[in-house]
Amino acid sequence: MTNEVGRSLFAKAGELGAPVGIMVMKGISSYIQEIEELCTDYPATTVIFDHMAFCKPPTNDDEEKAFSSFLNLSRFPQVYVKYSALFRITREAYPYEDTSQLLSRVISSYGANRIMWGSDFPYVVPECGYKGAKEAISHVAGKVAVSSSDLEWILGKTVSQLFQGAWVTP
Repeated sequence: MTNEVGRSLFAKAGELGAPVGIMVMKGISSYIQEIEELCTDYPATTVIFDHMAFCKPPTNDDEEKAFSSFLNLSRFPQVYVKYSALFRITREAYPYEDTSQLLSRVISSYGANRIMWGSDFPYVVPECGYKGAKEAISHVAGKVAVSSSDLEWILGKTVSQLFQGAWVTP
């Protein structure tokens, strides 16, 4: 990620005000050092992690270490998180209650104003449907007493603020 192409991409995205989406399907551990380096070197470039960097509820020390390193990226104010595709980051069936602790810890680290919900449409359709995905986030948030204000940020306010102007009309 930190080769000439990756650095050029981060530099240009920062110039254009375009976010860089990162999807680490094989987990964040292999990429954490490069991501930290890019976030340090390009503070004007917004970074959005898809699907919570594919961190599942940790069940061992390696998974906890990976999740903690993901949470530690919150020290970079330009990093945002998509709490999306819960069916991909759970170890349980719908409504994915085990992701509630992930949500709680991500809110504590990043703040709700840097978290955005996503369904993972169209892939969510055979899993629980779009409506089911929307209901799952509310259910999971209720398990850890996410405030209505924080849920408002996660369900739309973060996206509206992040993409305002040329991207979205508030």
